[in-house]
Amino acid sequence: MKLAVAGCLAAFLIASFGSIQAAESTDSDEAVWSYQCVDSRCKKIAIDPFDKDARANAVSLQVCRLVCDGAFGTVWPRPTGDFRLGNNLVHVDLNGIEFQWDKQHATLRSQWDVSAERFRGQLNRKAGGEVFKVGGRRMTVKIAVDSDSLVLNHKTDESYRLVIKTTADSNVMVEIYAPTYFGARHGVETLSQLVVFDDIRNELQVLVDVELQDKPVYPHRGFSLDTSRNYVELSAIRRTIDALAMVKMNAFHWHITDSQSFPLVIESHPTLHKYGAYSRRNIYTAQDVRDLVEYSLARGIRIIPELDAPAHVGEGWEKLNVTSCFNFQPWSKFCVEPPCGQLDPTKDKVYDILDDIYREMNAMFYHSDVFHMGGDEVSISCWNSSVEIQQWMKSQGWGLEESDFYKLWNYFQTNALSRLDKSLKDNRPILLWTSHLTEEPYVDQYLNKDRYIIQIWTTGDDPKITKLLQKGYQLIISNYDALYLDCGFAGWVNGGNNWCSPYIGWQKVYNNDLKSIGGNRASQILGAEAALWLEQADHHSLDSRNWPRISALAERLWTDPRESWEAADSRMLIHRERLIENGIAAESLQPIWCLQNEGECPIQKV
Repeated sequence: MKLAVAGCLAAFLIASFGSIQAAESTDSDEAVWSYQCVDSRCKKIAIDPFDKDARANAVSLQVCRLVCDGAFGTVWPRPTGDFRLGNNLVHVDLNGIEFQWDKQHATLRSQWDVSAERFRGQLNRKAGGEVFKVGGRRMTVKIAVDSDSLVLNHKTDESYRLVIKTTADSNVMVEIYAPTYFGARHGVETLSQLVVFDDIRNELQVLVDVELQDKPVYPHRGFSLDTSRNYVELSAIRRTIDALAMVKMNAFHWHITDSQSFPLVIESHPTLHKYGAYSRRNIYTAQDVRDLVEYSLARGIRIIPELDAPAHVGEGWEKLNVTSCFNFQPWSKFCVEPPCGQLDPTKDKVYDILDDIYREMNAMFYHSDVFHMGGDEVSISCWNSSVEIQQWMKSQGWGLEESDFYKLWNYFQTNALSRLDKSLKDNRPILLWTSHLTEEPYVDQYLNKDRYIIQIWTTGDDPKITKLLQKGYQLIISNYDALYLDCGFAGWVNGGNNWCSPYIGWQKVYNNDLKSIGGNRASQILGAEAALWLEQADHHSLDSRNWPRISALAERLWTDPRESWEAADSRMLIHRERLIENGIAAESLQPIWCLQNEGECPIQKV
C-alpha cells in the first residue's frame, strides 16, 4: 500500500524539480527537448531556445520517468510493500559514495565488497560514455543485517527496508536494513535504479525522501540454461548471472549435460568429458564451477545443478558401456531428438559411476539447496530394444509390458537417489521434470511428495498440474507455452518452425499468472523458471533470446502484479535500456520513439 507521494504528480510541473541546478551553456549540442508530467505520463516538449527559464528548468526523460507516476516509474521489478516517495532529486558525486557495513557481520565482507563494486559500476555506466559533471553531494550507504548466514533456499527471508534522505549538511544518507545479506543486496539493487543520469546537466541524480519496504511473493525465481546442445562460454554465463541479479532472480538452474555433449569435468571418470565434450576447450572444470557458485552467491543467486538421467545421456557415457540405444537410427523411434541414448538401469556399473559423479558435483555446487535429477522423456522403446535389458527384467520375474518398464524406471530412480544421498549432508529436496513417471498411477507408487518437487514443463492448463497439487506435491512452473524461450524459431530436424512455436513475447511471460495455474492450491507453487534450450542458440545469441523476457518473469515472481502487461509497458522500455547500459544485449521491443513518447504506441483499448 502506498503511504504518500510528495507533490501533486497528476499536475506535475517542470518547476517542481527545485533541487535540479539550471542547465548551462549555449553549446550547439545542448538539449532541445524537455519532459513534463501530464496525467502521470512524461510528455515530450521542445525547449524554447529564447526562453532562459524554460532551459534552466528543463527536465530530462530519465528524471521525469523516475518521479512522474509516483509508483516507481523506473524500478524493475516493482516493489511490493508500503512506500513513501518524494519528488526531489539531489546531485551526487560518483567518487563520493561510501558504503558502511554492519561490523558484527564481518564474515560477509567479501560479499559486501562485490555489491559495492557492482553498484559503483552500474552508476558509472548510466552516463553512456558521457563525462560526469564535477561535484555533487556525498552519499553514505549504511547496511545492517540480522544474520551473517549465506544459506539461500526457499525459506530465506529476502525482504529489505530502504530509506533515502538528506542530512543536516545536505549530503545523502541511505539506510538499508534486511534480515539477510540477500535482502540487503536486493536493497542495493533497488537503490541503483533510484539513481539516474540527467543527460541535460550531465550529472547523477538520486531520488530522496524515500522510504520503502519490499519482499518477493515467490521464493523460487529462476532461469534454466542448457549448456550441452551448444557450449556456452563462462563469460556469457557470468553476464547472465549479472542480469538475473539486476531483476532480483535467485536461482540459476544449470542443465549442464545431455546426450549431445558432456562438458563437465569429472575427475574420477575423465572419459566423460574427453569423449563427451565438443572439444578440449569446451569444458567446465571443478574450479570453474566453484568460482561461478561464489560469483552467483554474491549476486543473490544459487546455482541448482542438474544431471539428467536416465534419458538424455549419450556422448561420453557411451564409451563407458552403460548406455542403451545410443545414436540408434532412425532416431525418431527411440528418442525425441538425436542422438538417442539412455542409461541401462540393469548394470551395476551405472550406479557406481553415478556415485562418483554425484560426489564430485555436490563438492562443486556446495551452496545448492536442491539437486535436479532430470527424469524427462524416457523412451520405453529404447530400453525394449535391448535384449540384455529384456533378459534381466525376465530374470526378476517381470514381464515386458509398459508397466514393467516403469517399474524398471523406478528401479533406476531408487538406486540413483540412494547413491546421491551418500554424498549429501541432508535429505534435501529432489527436483524432477514432469514425465510419465509423475503421472498416475506411477507417481503414487514411486515418488514421495515429501522428497520430490516436480517441475512442470507442459502447458499451463495441463490437468496434470491440478492432480499433482491435489496429491500434495510442491511445484515449480516452466510451462512451455509461456516460459520456453527457444520457441518460435526455425525447425532444425524438419522444415517449418520448431515444435513449440510461436515465439513467446515478454507480454505472455508477464501475464503467466501462477495463481491462476494453481487455483486454490497455488500456495504449493514455489515459483517458476524460464528455460532456454540451446539446440539453436549459444553464447553469441544468448542475451537476445533471454532478455528482456526473463525480466517479465522476474516481476511476475517478485511482485505478482494483478494488472496486465499494458500497465508495465512503458516501464519495461526504460528497463530494457538499463540492461543495454549494463552490457546485456537485450532484444529491442519498440522504436525509440515509443520510449520518448510514453504511452503512445500500445493500441488503446476502447
